[in-house]
Order: sequence, then structure tokens, then C-alpha cells
Amino acid sequence: MSNDSQGYAHPEVLVDTAWLDVHKHDAGVRVFEVDEDVLLYEQGHVPGALKLDWLTELQRPDVRDFIGPEGFAALMEAKGVSNATTVVLYGDKSNWWAAYAFWFFKYNGHQDVRLMDGGRQKWVAEGRALTTERPAVPAGKYRVAYRDASIRAFAADVIKHLLVVAEGKGALVDVRSEAEYTGEKLHMPDYPQEGALRGGHIPGAVNVPWARAANQDGTFKSPTELRSVYGEAGVAAGTPVVAYCRIAERSSHTWFVLKYLLGYPDVRNYDGSWTEWGNMVGVPINRGREP
Repeated sequence: MSNDSQGYAHPEVLVDTAWLDVHKHDAGVRVFEVDEDVLLYEQGHVPGALKLDWLTELQRPDVRDFIGPEGFAALMEAKGVSNATTVVLYGDKSNWWAAYAFWFFKYNGHQDVRLMDGGRQKWVAEGRALTTERPAVPAGKYRVAYRDASIRAFAADVIKHLLVVAEGKGALVDVRSEAEYTGEKLHMPDYPQEGALRGGHIPGAVNVPWARAANQDGTFKSPTELRSVYGEAGVAAGTPVVAYCRIAERSSHTWFVLKYLLGYPDVRNYDGSWTEWGNMVGVPINRGREP
């Protein structure tokens, strides 16, 4: 657990680098590096950590959806994870993809999942050990008992949520950059494969870029700072919230902050995000800085 996590609603889901350094080889702990840059793991990773590829291992490109419960169970068993295993995730980009994996583990009902606060950049900045060795792990025994539909939003759910937002009884949070939100940038230069035919945002969405929740060292901001960030944007605690970005990695980061660090009871991640909404026939968009 992080020494700086006091005041978070669920501090148990965060560990700091010092904790992981001590517990990384514990028999009941399995550590995964989940990066956008798929080459980082091979260049050096936390000793004992396995690689988890969000694209090739968690998704099915043939249906543009996630692997099913049976596929997730098989993946976990192959990576030495059982239902009672403590899973610790970390990665680059201030834990973008680690948060995405955290969300997917929770979607599949895994009980004990944690993020290493600060991610890969903090571990490296502190000069902690890296290795290029891939650990051999014994097979796990895994079963997905249920999928937690309460944390995932589909396009149809978002359409229904628009009425809730219009009535002032909930929030829709666009966590992309202002240029993406306004429609100024239709395609992000570094991510041409994640574009859409239309630029802008979902009507009623407020723009709270994901990075407002992170410090320069990749760690999460304090509870007081986080409450200010989202409170000032009108994202009220106790009301239903849906978060989205382009393909749900940044919105997973925001979903984690709202649900686990601030304790919002009803937060869903719209994983179709703008690559779905911006390309979908018959749904409205807005442009400019106003919701």
C-alpha cells in the first residue's frame, strides 16, 4: 500500500514502488507490465513481472471486442494466476494501459487487483532493478464466475445516459485533450489507426483530460486535488458517471480515479469510446468548448 494513499476511498488498490520491491516474488502475487510501447518489457522490467499485451491478449480483432470468459480464464491459467492471486499491474504512460487491464480484470470479477502508483516511469526514476529475464511460473487454476456489467457502458447505454445528463442527474466525462474534445483534431498524429470520421464530443460531455489526475512522476494526485478537479467540472459524487476517450485506455485511468480513489458508486467505462461514436451512423456530436 502507498504511504501517500491516506484519504483515498479504496487505498488497498494502490501499492507503491517500495511495497512491490519487497513483495514482487511473493508466491501469492503475480506482477504484470502492461505498456503501450510493446518493446519496453523486453528492454527491462520489474524482476518477476510478466508481460500482458492489451491488444493481442485481451482483445479479439475478428469481432472488435474482448476475449470471452473462457479465454480470460485460459489466459490467466497460462500466466500463473488463480482466483485468489493478488495481481499487481503497472506500465508506461502513467499507467494508462495498466488501468485498462485493471478495469478488464474487474470486469471479469477478479477480486484482488492493484496498480503500482507511478507505473514504470517511477520505478525507473528511482533506480530500482530491471531485468530482461522472463520468469517461469506454474500454471494457475481459474474460473470466471461472472462479468461485472455495472462497470462497462455500451453505445446504447450512453444514448440512454444522455437523458440522465440532460436532466442534471449524472455526468458524461470526455477525458481526451481539449483539441480532441472540440473537434480541432480529428486524428491524433501518433495514433492514425484510432481516428474517426467526425471530430468533436458526445453532447453533454464535460472535458476533464485524464492528465489532470496525475502528477509529473506518474503517481495519482491527492484526494483533495482529485475532488477539486472533478468537482469543479460538475462531476458530482453519488450520481452515475460514464467516462470515454478514443479507445478506453485514458478513460480507464479516469474510471479508476473516480471509482476507487474517490469512491464514486456508479462509474462506467465506455470502451467503444470515440472510435465507435465518431464513426457511428445516427448519433449526435457537438463541436467546440461547450458541452
